[in-house]
Amino acid sequence: MLRQVSADQPITSQQLSVLGSLEHGPRRMTELAAEHGVRLPTMTAQINRLERDALVARGRDGTDARVVTARLTEAGLARLTAGRERRIGFLAERFADLTDEERAAVAAALPALDKLLGAP
Repeated sequence: MLRQVSADQPITSQQLSVLGSLEHGPRRMTELAAEHGVRLPTMTAQINRLERDALVARGRDGTDARVVTARLTEAGLARLTAGRERRIGFLAERFADLTDEERAAVAAALPALDKLLGAP
């Protein structure tokens, strides 16, 4: 359902997720790959596309110059914010069609969904 929201955007939902991972500061490429469940070459390709679009910038780790990091740029933060606002709007429209009881049922299910889908 949320993939529909991203279908006409210049950024994929996976790329938006990577931008979200960088929201609180630079991250090692290996950390990003592990977090997103992909191999390092796949994450490198994602970062290459995001860097090409000036949404992220590469850097080096302060303690080990061999380690490549990625950080969010101002343009990346703007794209992340816009993507989130679009998704929130999409969900708000869908929730508006629910009854109070249906919304309460969804809210009651959120802790279980968080446990199911949350980080290990």
